[in-house]
Amino acid sequence: MTAALLLLADGRFPAGGHAHSGGAAAAVAAGTVTDVPSLERFLLGRLHTVGLTAAGLAAAAARTADPAELAELDRATEARTPSAALRAVSRRLGRQLLRAARAGWPADAGLAALPAGTHHPVVLGTAARAAGLTDRRAAELAVHEAVSGPATAALRLLGLDPYQLVAVLARLAPQLDLVAERAATATRLPAASAPLLDLYGERYDSWKVKLFAS
Repeated sequence: MTAALLLLADGRFPAGGHAHSGGAAAAVAAGTVTDVPSLERFLLGRLHTVGLTAAGLAAAAARTADPAELAELDRATEARTPSAALRAVSRRLGRQLLRAARAGWPADAGLAALPAGTHHPVVLGTAARAAGLTDRRAAELAVHEAVSGPATAALRLLGLDPYQLVAVLARLAPQLDLVAERAATATRLPAASAPLLDLYGERYDSWKVKLFAS
């Protein structure tokens, strides 16, 4: 199922993630992210907080096709997303991913049963299961998205050297594996938070002119 994993992780998969910065745009504007070292710190923090939480939710969703259990995971995602702006973003991304996943795996009952506007991590886990992937693979997809989207956004915003960006992502790779394993084997759903990212999400939502949707 490596091909399915690569398909879902591919930035060209039409799930809408390329239009979102994951807080990087607001962090750049605030002066928190200004160069490669500060971006690496930002990505590491994002990975171990909201990345871990999303990975745990995606892994749990990959283990079930029960609509009631998926609905409970959707409520759990809602409770773990304090920012109203980021809750709206998660549901918008979930809607786009669900549309793309249904096109790829139209016969999957779990995808068919998900309501439009289901939170993104739940849709991601359901899509992973539809593609024949394990819960660990679903967690890997979530942590990959947690850093790849913001990294690409910062590259565009700051005009960073893409080779240095590749070096950052390569250095973070062992941490991605660690967080994915932790998320997939957790006995309880992770609830790690990043209050600054919530503030960034609310602040960015009020901007009149935006390069990214969030």
